[in-house]
This record gives sequence, structure tokens and C-alpha cells, in this order.
Amino acid sequence: MNYPQMDFELALWQMLYLCLSPKKVYRNIYYNKQTKNHWARDDPAFVVVLATCILVSAFAYGLAYEFGFFGTIKLMFFMVVVDFLLVGFIISTITWFFANKFLKHSQVHAVEQNVEWAYSFDVHCNSFFPLYLITYVLHFFLLPILKMDNWFSLFIGNSMYLAAWIYYFYITFLGYHALPFLKNTILFLYPVLLVSVLYIILLISGFNIGKHSSIMFLYI
Repeated sequence: MNYPQMDFELALWQMLYLCLSPKKVYRNIYYNKQTKNHWARDDPAFVVVLATCILVSAFAYGLAYEFGFFGTIKLMFFMVVVDFLLVGFIISTITWFFANKFLKHSQVHAVEQNVEWAYSFDVHCNSFFPLYLITYVLHFFLLPILKMDNWFSLFIGNSMYLAAWIYYFYITFLGYHALPFLKNTILFLYPVLLVSVLYIILLISGFNIGKHSSIMFLYI
């Protein structure tokens, strides 16, 4: 990995537009395909910046919960290696397999194309960034509200996670929809219905995801 050659400016630009206009991010993949003959990024700068942001967030949570030095290191390891990389590896593998197995157009007279696993991981990283901003960063600043036992806290906590997951599935959909050899990519939006129903159920039952996810930090 050659750090001087990593384009951090591009990575930051992509992060900005993932929040403002995620479609613009996926327009660039055609440039990769035309010039380098692959869909995935060949620059790890995005992953490096995102992992660094997660480390900083973990450090902030360690200070807020007074975990101490080793507790904070453990939390940093968990949030980067487990939450981001391991879960990302699993999700990327599932979506990669699903797209190649069920979503490819039949191409009788054309060269068969496949979804690259690295591209699936790129899509996960893109989708994870807004989710990270909401469930890690915004969550941190709303901790005083999320710890309350009232309806406002319940509404804010659950709405925050609903927005995060809707954004995740939407950007995932955009990522696979951008590949011209895939069909029925709308399937990647179907989980939005599930999380919306779950959101209503949790509101009615009084279960605050924001509050309980805060408590989970104590058991990592």
C-alpha cells in the first residue's frame, strides 16, 4: 500500500456526496471500467479515511464512558475490525453472491460480466458511511437525550436508526443499479419495508434502539 499515491481528496469528495447526492459517486465507476477495466476502486483511501473516522469515534466513546486505556483500545478494535470490516466482509459476500447468482441479465451474444467482490465491498463502504455518521457520530452528541426515559427520546432514537438503515439500503441499491448488466436491483430496497415496519413496532412497544445501543457499549 503506497500512501503517497492514495487520493484522500477524492475520498473526502465521495464522502461528501454520499450525504448530499450519492448518485454522483456512482457515475465515476464508469471511468474506472473504461480506463482500468474494473468496477471497483483501486485506491484504498476511502477505507483508510473511514476506518480512521471510526477509530476517532471509538476513542470519543471510550472517554465518554470512562473505559480507561485498555477498554478504549478494545472498543476501537471492536468498532473497526468487527463492526466495519468483519460485518462488511459478510454483507459484501452475501450481496456479491446474490447479485451474480440471481440478478445478471442473460447475455447470449455478449461477453459475460460479473460483479466483483471488491466492488461489493466498495458498495458496503459507501453505504456504511452515512450510517456511521448517524449511528456513531450523531448518536454520540445525542447521548444525553437518548438516555432519557420519555417518548421524545424513544422517537429520536428509533427515527435516527430508521434513517440510517434507509440510507444504507438506498445507497446499496444505487451501487448495484449502476451496473448495466444487472436486473431487478430494486430488490435491494425491499429491506426498507422491513425496517419501516420494525420501526413502528418498536415505537408502539416502547423499545428505544438508541438507548439500548448505548448500553451495549458497556458490554463490549
